This record gives sequence, C-alpha cells and structure tokens, in this order.
Amino acid sequence: MKHILKHIAGCLMLLAAALEGNAQDLHFSQYFNSPLTTNPANTGFIPDGNYRLGVNYRNQWSSIPVPYKTMSAFGDFQLFRDRLEYGWLGVGGVILRDVAGSGNLTSTKVYGSIAYHQLLGQSSLLSLGFNVGSASKRVDVSKLTFGDQWNGKFFDAQVPTAEPFSQTSIGYFDMQVGMNYAYFPTDNIYINAGFSAQHVNTPRESFYEGNNQIPRRYIGFLNASIKMSDMVILNPSAYYGRQAGATETVFGGNVAYNLSGDGENQLYGGAYYRMKDAAVFLVGYELKSVKIMFSYDATTSSLAQFNGRRGAYEIGIVYTGLYPNRSFSGGRRSVICPSFR
Repeated sequence: MKHILKHIAGCLMLLAAALEGNAQDLHFSQYFNSPLTTNPANTGFIPDGNYRLGVNYRNQWSSIPVPYKTMSAFGDFQLFRDRLEYGWLGVGGVILRDVAGSGNLTSTKVYGSIAYHQLLGQSSLLSLGFNVGSASKRVDVSKLTFGDQWNGKFFDAQVPTAEPFSQTSIGYFDMQVGMNYAYFPTDNIYINAGFSAQHVNTPRESFYEGNNQIPRRYIGFLNASIKMSDMVILNPSAYYGRQAGATETVFGGNVAYNLSGDGENQLYGGAYYRMKDAAVFLVGYELKSVKIMFSYDATTSSLAQFNGRRGAYEIGIVYTGLYPNRSFSGGRRSVICPSFR
C-alpha cells in the first residue's frame, strides 16, 4: 500500500508540475550560486570580480517515483569598465536542463542576457537587465500511467488512456527582465536587493490542445555581506518567488571563515529554511577563486511521509576572476563586496 501511495503521489506531482504548467519553474536552493536564473540584472553584477563561470546540479525527490535532476551552466562578463566613467555593461548566458519522472520529461532552456550597471555616487549601484532565449520540453508518454489505467489494484499500462495529448514536444520563445540595487558604504558592509519578472511574454506551454500560457513569475531577494573581522564574513539572505498563486519563501545565511589568512582558502557553513517545505543545510570550500558548495534539503512538509525527509541535494561550483586592471575609472575599487583579500 505504501508503494502504491508513493506512486500515486509521484504521478500527481508530475502531472501538476509538468503537463499543466501551473507550478513553479525550475529552481535551485543555492539561488545565490545561480545568479542569471534568479535575475537577469545579475549579469555582470559581480561584487568581488569581473567575470565568473559556474555550474549547478540538483537531484530532488530521488526516493519517490518522480525524481528531478536539474543542471545548469552559466557565464557572465563585465565590458567597457575602462570606457564608461561611472558604469559598465554585463553580458552572459545560461543553459538549463531538467529531467523528471518515469516519462523522462525533459526541459532544455538556453538564454542570453545583458545588463547595464550605473554607479550612483560613491556607495551605491543600480542595475537593469533582461534576457531572451528559447525553451523546449518533451515527454515519453509511453512510459507514463494515468488515472483511467487504474484497475483497482494496480496501474495497467496496456489499457489505452483517454488523456488528450496533442503533442509530445513543444518549444517557445521566453523573456525575463529585472533590476538590482546595491549599497556598499564601507569595505565591510554590502547590501543588495533585487526584483525580476520572468516569462513576461507569457508563452504558450502545453502538451494538450488549447492556449495554456505560462504565468509570469516574480522574484525578489535581499542579500548582505558583513565583515565581522579578518577571519569571519556573515552572508544573510532572503528570497521570495510567486507564480500562479504558488509562493516560495527562503531565508537564512552562511558564514565564510578565512582559513589561510590571505583569503585564498575559505570554509563555508550555513542553513536556510524554505517555508512549509524544507530545511536546507550548506557547506562549502573556496580555493583561489573557485567556490564549491554542497547543500541538502531535508523535507519538512507532508511529503516527508513519502520520501523519508530526503528532499534534495545540490552542488554549486563558481569561479570568479579579475581582469588585470582591477580598479574602476575614477579610482573606484573593483571589489565592492567585503573580502578577505
């Protein structure tokens, strides 16, 4: 019976999240390590560097019949730092891929993004950005079972389903916009707030007939870095997302500890809470501008009875670099976030 309940729960989640398109988009618990998917205004907004490259991997719900595996790779760069007196341009791109469930529901998204960053005086920065790209989804219907195939004891895949599929693959154009504001009054304090709107063109996404459109997704976040000493930096943050009546609220933070004295080696530890869903625990290590973070989601919602509180694990790797000329025009420092270096 427990196996049947898990199977039913998995099928319901797959249908609700994938076929109808009314649930939240792909996301990472380490949203701070996936900047371009969180807000296009983050493109080239690199407080402690001039360019960065990163990859993310998330494995979710592997203990129930509908596991999600989400992967992404991104890169962004700052341009015209020497030509614009009080600002710069950021360009970048991101690739996402997600595979879910026994039907191998596969999502592939490719975006290019651009943002402009303008200094406001000596201690604040305003950023505006957008990205555009293409998205595609496909599903193997032959590997799925549906409610009308339940015979009272088990799902009989040999029974034809009446589900009105019109196609098993779709593609569409997508667009996001966003803005950020950063405040850095001293070398020891940094605060950043941002807001973005995703799917602003509300593209059509459905395997059925009709004109089902992806509802806009709105994201807001607040980050800070506070250098407590030459050994410790606190990084609190909060995140809020809303789409089609579904909401996601995450808050918490991590601590960076200087292991080597010169900032070349850092240790990270932290915890976050996604309301009504999961507690997220994080550890990480940074060596010479390469940061590796591992997080684990422990389910706190009612789903815990099906997955044994084994929600997801996630790996984020980010490399951040500096150009040879490290300073802003007009004498501004290139690193505006608290740093051990």
